[in-house]
Amino acid sequence: MQDDRHKQRQQRLKEQVDARIAAADQQRGIMMVFTGNGKGKTTAAFGTALRAVGHGKKVGAIQFIKGEWPNGERNLLAQHGVEFQVMATGFTWETQNRQSDTEACLAVWQHAERMLADADLDLVILDEITYMVTMDYLPLERLMAALSQRPAQQNVILTGRGCHRQLMEMADTVTEMRPVKHAFDAGIQAQQGIDW
Repeated sequence: MQDDRHKQRQQRLKEQVDARIAAADQQRGIMMVFTGNGKGKTTAAFGTALRAVGHGKKVGAIQFIKGEWPNGERNLLAQHGVEFQVMATGFTWETQNRQSDTEACLAVWQHAERMLADADLDLVILDEITYMVTMDYLPLERLMAALSQRPAQQNVILTGRGCHRQLMEMADTVTEMRPVKHAFDAGIQAQQGIDW
């Protein structure tokens, strides 16, 4: 009796899943946003990059905010043809210079615009881009224009806290990371290879 009920539930579930798969008839690149105060936004983006590279896709990555310190994602993915461009000034709370941070942002943004116009790239990652908009280093309109004009089959991932609502509305997929518990809050140091 219990096995029969289980089989009936699974059959109903299969029918629902099959119907959703059949209804998904579009083929185009998507825009994903990984935002929220929880850990894992960049990790999710580069996990997707790893998946794409594993399937022979071409990937480009721009890292805003992140500095020039050792970067595990870059160390691995660059060996597989992923182009990285890094703002390289480090965290803006370290530099504390609005003008130089804006200039650094706009300099690396030129690479982002190039990548977002490149039909050969299957995936472009704009890591920590949300801060550039929030801090007004990069005009929202300029970002939205580049995103809307990218090649039809190109996928793009935006990461960072406090994503602007217009970007979330524009996105096809939005995931919000929510903190429940974090080792750093308990005084445990961040670890190379785990946290960065």
